[in-house]
Amino acid sequence: MKIYAVGGAVRDELLGLPVKDRDYVVVGATPEGMTRLGYKPVGKDFPVFLHPKTREEYALARTERKTARGYKGFQVYAAPDVTLEQDLSRRDLTINAIARDAQGRIIDPYGGAADLKRGVLRHVSPAFVEDPVRILRVARFAARFGFKVARATLRLMRAMVEAGEADALVPERVWQELAAGLMESAPSKMFALLRNCGALARVLPELAAAWASRARHARSQRALDYAAARGYALEVRYAVLACALAGLPAPERELRHMSARLRAPADSRDLALLALRHFDQIGLSAKLEAEGVVALLQACDAWRRPARFEQLLQAVESCNANRARPFAAAPRLLAALRAARAVDAGAIAARESEAHKIAARMRAARVAAVKSALAVK
Repeated sequence: MKIYAVGGAVRDELLGLPVKDRDYVVVGATPEGMTRLGYKPVGKDFPVFLHPKTREEYALARTERKTARGYKGFQVYAAPDVTLEQDLSRRDLTINAIARDAQGRIIDPYGGAADLKRGVLRHVSPAFVEDPVRILRVARFAARFGFKVARATLRLMRAMVEAGEADALVPERVWQELAAGLMESAPSKMFALLRNCGALARVLPELAAAWASRARHARSQRALDYAAARGYALEVRYAVLACALAGLPAPERELRHMSARLRAPADSRDLALLALRHFDQIGLSAKLEAEGVVALLQACDAWRRPARFEQLLQAVESCNANRARPFAAAPRLLAALRAARAVDAGAIAARESEAHKIAARMRAARVAAVKSALAVK
């Protein structure tokens, strides 16, 4: 039995990047033998085990054979006669098909180390076309590392899209890869590659329609990278992405369709809808008087969700990053929100017994507080 470190850990070590998770391949072992050594089986589709002490994952060397469409249509063969090279050959990209043995020696049968130096994302074998998730993964790695895609690999990705493989992707997996790509350092590269290979129109048709305009596409790409550069949360980045739909005839409807199909989490979905709905109003909020500011804060549910409102401002700020003038709405609106939330609702409620009068007094008190706050230079 031989154990090799594989995949992302080896890749990131060669790039000089911090390693988060380590995975291992075990050659020449059986499930029964792993269990006798104290490893705990956890794999459902193929033999994967947790180390008894470190809890790191150890997978038996395996090969895969395509049996049906989609990313689950595989028959797995894991046995002691499967070699390391055979196991590495089933991986998506050469940069992920590098191993390191117990003595620290690199095993690189497919030239992954050279592709790391050249900054190239290249498929390992023609079997790349068998898993549509690889289209999304390549796009995500482009966003992470800024690497270019080999021409042959791009041709395979286009062929997969044309063959309908991208249509077999399940929503949960699309969202998983999309969310990860949005959180990379240059998310624009993910969407640029998806657009280039034709996959964007299959997995995100609303965005493909919105980005029919090159100018709108370019603005969205810059806005995404702006949000990434400032370390904004996933919800903010998804809202930035959603703002591209503003040019469509029914943008809110298209956003709802997109979010529902992706099964986007509620926090991301709701913030995106707020950004799309109030983008223009927030951008022009410098012209609003106190009454208009209070109405805007009320519409955004800022009293109960101040942190989400701040995220909303971050999304609008990112989308305005292309403008010649700096985005100045946030400090003014946040000052107004602090003043309005400082109004003592309990004291007002204690003086009134009728609900409609309480609401009216609260609104008047908030308008007065905001007017006073905005008057301060």
